[in-house]
Amino acid sequence: MDRLELVVRNAEEIVTQKELEDLLDGEGHPRAYVGYETSGKVHLGHMLTANKLIDLQKAGFDVVVLLADLHAYLNEKGSLEEVRRTADYNRECFMALGLDPERTEFIYGTDYQLKPEYVIKVLQMARNTTLNRARRSMDEVSRSAENPMVSQMIYPLMQAVDIADLRVDLAVGGIDQRKIHMLAREELPRMGMPAPVCLHTPLIPGLDGKKMSSSKGNNISVDEPAIDIEKKIMAAFCPAKVTEDNPITEIFKYHIFPRVEEIVVRRPAKFGGDVVYSKYVDMEADFKGGVLHPMDMKKAAALYLIEILEPVRTRIGEWKA
Repeated sequence: MDRLELVVRNAEEIVTQKELEDLLDGEGHPRAYVGYETSGKVHLGHMLTANKLIDLQKAGFDVVVLLADLHAYLNEKGSLEEVRRTADYNRECFMALGLDPERTEFIYGTDYQLKPEYVIKVLQMARNTTLNRARRSMDEVSRSAENPMVSQMIYPLMQAVDIADLRVDLAVGGIDQRKIHMLAREELPRMGMPAPVCLHTPLIPGLDGKKMSSSKGNNISVDEPAIDIEKKIMAAFCPAKVTEDNPITEIFKYHIFPRVEEIVVRRPAKFGGDVVYSKYVDMEADFKGGVLHPMDMKKAAALYLIEILEPVRTRIGEWKA
């Protein structure tokens, strides 16, 4: 797999492909970043972008992880002390997921976002941004979109300025971050700063096949006990022969296959015996064709996900101790 293939695999959108190719053709190591609001547990949704950061490091990028504690505070996710503690936990999780410590820079929002020069840029962007545009940009990240606080309107403006202040070439985020990234691409050049290339990952469904939400408990935390992972996977929505909005097939596609070269689905001989896959498309074809039973898929998914997340459970256990 060449550098471009590695960068774009499992991405939903690149803005723009030509700009990305130019970035890869340039000299040195381009900088990519993801900003994580430090508001709670790190789960499989966060892990999707972490997987992409690992791909980018393998493709020659240096990676910046913004632990956005001030963003979390503005979005009503806790006191400054609480969100800073959550940021420390986030850092441990992302390192345990496999980011290269030599190529990863962790930055806390409160370390630079309260400096006068940063605040001036946010205020300058506020002068250039209509209230409606700010509202549209924050809808996906606001806890109370029906009656947002002014602080939540500031959130997307800060996120755009982050990209400039962190000297980012490539901004990575879920597709729900698209409006904020487009704001950055349009407004930063007006302020004399370069527009970033943007890479968006898809939003995977929760274990019930609906939108993933921590409040609904339909996700898996990366430091979750193995026995809980198994229980959740075995109870998950997984309709036979259907891959759309199927959390089990999505876990294989986005979390297991990028990390495991070969997957063995164990089955009794009377049901066809074990079957081995090196590519997700082959597994997907068998599942759609009825060759693979949902229960066999769930058992395999639980086995591999538990193994992949073992370093996180170990590191967080030591960190808490």
